[in-house]
Amino acid sequence: MSGKRCNSDEDTMNGESSKRKKSIRIWVDGCFDMVHFGHANALRQAKQMGDYLVVGVHSDEEIMKHKGPPVFSQEERYKMVRSIKWVDEVVENAPYVTTLETLDTYNCDFCVHGDDITTTSDGTDTYHLVKAAERYKECKRTVGISTTDLVGRMLLVTKSHHERDETKGPNKNDLKEVGLSQDGRSPYTGTKQFVPTTKRIAQFSEGHEPKPNDKIVYVAGAFDLFHVGHLDFLEKASQYGDYLIVGIHSDPVVNRYKGSNYPIMNLHERVLSVLTNKYVSEVIIGAPYTVTMQMINDFKIDAVCHGMTPILPDVDGSDPYEIPKEIGIFHRIDSSNDLTSDMIVQRIIRNKFLFEERNKKKEAKEVYIENMIRKQ
Repeated sequence: MSGKRCNSDEDTMNGESSKRKKSIRIWVDGCFDMVHFGHANALRQAKQMGDYLVVGVHSDEEIMKHKGPPVFSQEERYKMVRSIKWVDEVVENAPYVTTLETLDTYNCDFCVHGDDITTTSDGTDTYHLVKAAERYKECKRTVGISTTDLVGRMLLVTKSHHERDETKGPNKNDLKEVGLSQDGRSPYTGTKQFVPTTKRIAQFSEGHEPKPNDKIVYVAGAFDLFHVGHLDFLEKASQYGDYLIVGIHSDPVVNRYKGSNYPIMNLHERVLSVLTNKYVSEVIIGAPYTVTMQMINDFKIDAVCHGMTPILPDVDGSDPYEIPKEIGIFHRIDSSNDLTSDMIVQRIIRNKFLFEERNKKKEAKEVYIENMIRKQ
């Protein structure tokens, strides 16, 4: 009798163990326009709630209907989300309102979204169906970054987002007219100062060292408004070795060679954006503009890569890649993608009125909903 009870208990334990091992599939959806580290942080948090992360990305048509014009095309957004290291699967043209049918189709246990407000064009909560079915969980929104915020920075020609050690004043030039109107700024989700922490950087970092025989590849740049042009370049660079290190230039250095209000994203924002990429192994924060022999030796760099964009001289007029070229480890990479941060800014400028209207509508809708919540 006691033996049978023991076997029965063991079977029960094995059954419970089997249930615990069931893979938990999570659904996250969104526009993911100008995909930034705030989006990636939501995906990171969602992935921690389960085992397999499915991400639905809305089409251009759906975004235009409910929010206004997207900055990135749907193909660009699909590709960017696929490159985020916590994403297992991407569903294109996902419905704007999350339904139980969608969760069931992709065998997802529940949906995760940030603790901010998302509604359709008529004010309907896009997650009301999954909330009612108790298949909805929230993660913390990353304070200080949003697509609206980034668009606002470009429309305002502000440099308040830069690190505080910058010394150069703005050189408005061709972007001067963009800052004349205050309509682009949303005081509710307007430009903010992102406050970086070592905890956030540690959460985004892989944290693994290169193996003894790994070939180490180094690239450097601004990586501002992290986009598919950067993504394609990093993918090609990663093919030159086993461990990809990305040097991110400081705000004053980027402003020296880019001018105006560049970089649009400050140093730590750009670091986090690059760290989300699945091809990147390590990041050097505030990397020197010139690649020195000491740097090559310290990081045991086997290959130094640069894209097809012009190489501008350092402040003393020297070639920043002179030493890698001399020792034969320098490579130019053609990523077959000519998209640049300048082109993204120009997209905003060309559609200035539309983006100003989008920001104002988003602000008004958010303020209204927040006021309704406070009255409840």
